[in-house]
Amino acid sequence: MTEAPQVIDLDHEAIKQGLREGSFLLVDVREPHEFAAGHIPGSVSHPLSVFDPSSLPEGKRIVFSCAAGVRSVRAIEFAQAAGRNIREHYKGGFKEWAAAGESVE
Repeated sequence: MTEAPQVIDLDHEAIKQGLREGSFLLVDVREPHEFAAGHIPGSVSHPLSVFDPSSLPEGKRIVFSCAAGVRSVRAIEFAQAAGRNIREHYKGGFKEWAAAGESVE
């Protein structure tokens, strides 16, 4: 039996604070066309369709983000299965960010 992934949901304010402080790397796991159409400033693209946990930087706090918190949980599952200690994601994702009127790139 596979152990359930450990997932920590971060909210909009936690994401804003972390980006402002530079305390984590926000990894957007949406597909390239979604990222190109608009993304959270400071996030980096790492599409789930070609996801490779070993290409994520070591020694940095990583937080995953997607459109609405589903693919980011999958990314956590993949990362943990590969032995990475990554547990955090932006539960509301890009949709919540944009709906809140935050800036997008």
